[in-house]
Amino acid sequence: MSPLEILGAATGALGVWLTARENVWCWPVGLVNVAIYAVVFRDAKLYADMGLQGVYIALCLYGWWAWLRGGAAHGRLVVSRAPRVVLAASALVGIVFAAALGTFLRSKTDAALPLWDAGTTAFSLVAQFLQTRKWIENWPIWIAVDTVYIGMYVVKRLYLTAGLYALFLVLAGIGLASWRRSLAGAGAPR
Repeated sequence: MSPLEILGAATGALGVWLTARENVWCWPVGLVNVAIYAVVFRDAKLYADMGLQGVYIALCLYGWWAWLRGGAAHGRLVVSRAPRVVLAASALVGIVFAAALGTFLRSKTDAALPLWDAGTTAFSLVAQFLQTRKWIENWPIWIAVDTVYIGMYVVKRLYLTAGLYALFLVLAGIGLASWRRSLAGAGAPR
């Protein structure tokens, strides 16, 4: 457990807690977190996770903008449901990307857990995309992905990071419950 992993865990927990509370500061905290974890994952030879952090930088910048200006009349976004076509397309993209990335990592790198790394990476991107639009369906995906990540990080002996993802799992459940209340309070269809 390195000091960098400790700092990454702390910023990660803070970022997810802010997200669950629908606080826009989740995005700048997230930017710090992903920069730290890019280095942690490089050192652990989890290359898909490392690359994922670069994509997260772009998604954090977009999410920050979208939560402030992506709603009606360029106002704040509110929690809503994703259109079914978006969910179907997201699932398809996640599956195809996971298969392609897993194949690449297995055949062209010394990645430690290529298929698991690719699958969690692909569906983390799907969840993050849904989160940037404040679509509630992001939370069940995070719950599934975090569960797999916990096992991956235990296998790689990144125990603090596994503990962080256990916390993320709890926070994702809290986020889902909180966003359901927001969705119900906004009068949106359930």
